[in-house]
Amino acid sequence: MSEFFSQGGYAFFVWGAYGMVAVLLVAEILQLRAQRRTILARLGRLIRMRDSGVNQ
Repeated sequence: MSEFFSQGGYAFFVWGAYGMVAVLLVAEILQLRAQRRTILARLGRLIRMRDSGVNQ
């Protein structure tokens, strides 16, 4: 098992790459969630503006 984790002497690079991918995936998910909230808020404002213009 320790041989697996040492990756033939390249453990720092191998596990560092896995760590970097994990960090970037989490960052992308968080960024996409924030972008979705922004888009939904903008759409809500546009709909409210459109509806308030029709009623006047």
